[in-house]
Amino acid sequence: MLRIIAGIFLFLFPSPWASAEPLDRAGIAALIQPPYALGDPVNDKGVWTLLNSGGAPAGFAFETQELAPLPGFSGAPINLFVMLDGEGRFLKVSLISQNEPIFVSGLGEAPFRRFLEQYAGLSINQPMTIGSPYGKAGAGSELTYLDGVTKATASVRIAHDSLMAATLQVAREKMQGISVGPPAWPDPDHAEALDWQALVDQGLAGHLRITNAQADAAFQGTTWADDDPEAKADAAGNYLDLWLVDLGPPSIARAVLDADGLAALARLHHLSPDEEPLLVIDTARHGLVSPEFVRNTAPDRLSAEQDGLPVALKDADLTFGTLPGVPQGVAMILRVDRRLGFDPTRDWRLKVQAVRLHGVFQAAPGSVDFPLTHHTDARFYKRAEATTPISPWREALRNRAGDMVALAVYLVVLMAALLGAVRWTASHPAFPWARRGAQALTLGFVGWWGQGQLSIVTPLAVLRTAMDGGSYAYLLYDPFSLLIWAAAIAGFVLVGRGFFCGWLCPFGALQEFAHALGRSLHLPRWEPSAIWDHRLKWVKYIALAGLVATVLISPDDIDTAVEVEPFKTAITTFFVRDWYYVAYAGLWLALGLFTYKGFCRYMCPLGALMAIGGLLRMRQWIPRRMECGSPCQLCRVRCPYGAISAKGKIEYSECFQCLDCVTIHDDAKTCVPLVLAAKGRKLAGTAR
Repeated sequence: MLRIIAGIFLFLFPSPWASAEPLDRAGIAALIQPPYALGDPVNDKGVWTLLNSGGAPAGFAFETQELAPLPGFSGAPINLFVMLDGEGRFLKVSLISQNEPIFVSGLGEAPFRRFLEQYAGLSINQPMTIGSPYGKAGAGSELTYLDGVTKATASVRIAHDSLMAATLQVAREKMQGISVGPPAWPDPDHAEALDWQALVDQGLAGHLRITNAQADAAFQGTTWADDDPEAKADAAGNYLDLWLVDLGPPSIARAVLDADGLAALARLHHLSPDEEPLLVIDTARHGLVSPEFVRNTAPDRLSAEQDGLPVALKDADLTFGTLPGVPQGVAMILRVDRRLGFDPTRDWRLKVQAVRLHGVFQAAPGSVDFPLTHHTDARFYKRAEATTPISPWREALRNRAGDMVALAVYLVVLMAALLGAVRWTASHPAFPWARRGAQALTLGFVGWWGQGQLSIVTPLAVLRTAMDGGSYAYLLYDPFSLLIWAAAIAGFVLVGRGFFCGWLCPFGALQEFAHALGRSLHLPRWEPSAIWDHRLKWVKYIALAGLVATVLISPDDIDTAVEVEPFKTAITTFFVRDWYYVAYAGLWLALGLFTYKGFCRYMCPLGALMAIGGLLRMRQWIPRRMECGSPCQLCRVRCPYGAISAKGKIEYSECFQCLDCVTIHDDAKTCVPLVLAAKGRKLAGTAR
């Protein structure tokens, strides 16, 4: 239905929107976080080189809009600014522009900006998902859960998907060598009897031996060629005798470490389960680190790389012992974060720096690197299947599974009672109380808890998307509301607008409770005359036409224009907004104390759209008699919506399916024709 309406407008009016241009150099430079600086543009899609304080390439800066323009609930994409370092870590994620209704004037942008601050320091290799009140991480989950924004989970999920899609596109195209697949994890269930000799024989213990002569040769022809007299005195002696073992697999660790060492390693695994421990031992005179080295920091004489990109090494600061047979010397356990893309099952290089000093005063240092290529056999590891992002529908549906089941049950019960057995429902003695209970469920569960208040914003976004030729995927991010839309559209065909407006609209239910409060307080009731009632009912169509015109002529103003609906204030944010929005919503509720559902009847643009959709109604489901309207006027007088004409005809475009007239029609003690017939004064005519 929404797409049909959008298609009509698309046919009549050309699209006034064009994609926003990427920020220019000055605009991007203003967003760069020191000590980084902006380099040269990489392409025409808003991707720039990021420079470090020394002027060397350090990553990329880019906008997401050009790379992954996923439409939000306004129909326009959320545009984010991203700073990404050379290892695929987020340095900064900030907001450039957005038109999400909930953030424009509902919650404000502050919670959205706080949400984006969570990405700093995270790696693109980490599986991430958005947490919400409807779903939490289970025990042992490898996912990184980001705190969502209450009442705006769908919008931040769209932002997250756009961010990751754009970032991975940059990584794959511009950051060659970064692994964006699932990491390898030591398999705790793999048991294998090994000792040190087996590790050596199978290549699981890497070995690098550099003699003093080889070290001298590496410095030959440089200023530092003669600055190591010990090397010249013992040319055949070892300068470096390095052993390297990956202690991540339990079978390997048990072949190297003693009981105390295994206990220390277990504590490291418990505190840092994402880090791979690497044992390095030097039995010669190099010593692995300099005398100035500080424990629990990056080793100053050791570095690593894989696929041409640096691998960050840190000292694990562990005290440990090794088993007999393991070479003795200077030993330390280093740690590498697997989430940053390090894969121990593929070749990587450990580089050992040899340093010499030349001169007596202010000696000048010189260095060469000796590399050792190593990997650990894949049989010791397990690897999750490549994570394929599930569809927005499935992700949102999984997070709200319980709510969706409850809503489905509620809708089935309502449909059975109001669409399939309407006369039985209306005549049941408990119907008045059942109606109040349903209104309470709609307000509390559908509205305040489930955030299922339908709004004119969605049809307008569909219209805008149709005119832009974009995707409607954003509708899937809120399956709870989408299910209500489906029920409302089904109601169009069966009964008209009344199924939604009378039973599923939370603000409508709130107005009914306001009016009930007014009656209990014995406040005067004010209703416009029949003439003014008829005239005022056209206002909602004027409001709808005005909103459509705003979309067509001045789309930037639509977020302000849709505030004609008080739904966001009263239902979405529970009155936590600026005072003037609260005052506006309160005005309609205060009017409801005296006038029955004034907003719904006279001002609601969504109600106008629902009335138009109700033209699809295929039957006249409200029973009538020949006497209805002439001479009996009881149903018309008691109809709180003024949906029955003086001639007894039902105006279904204004009918909210309260069932009062159906109750009267089937009540032998209330319906005038039935009362008269019971008294033996049968009127002319037959029932129709």
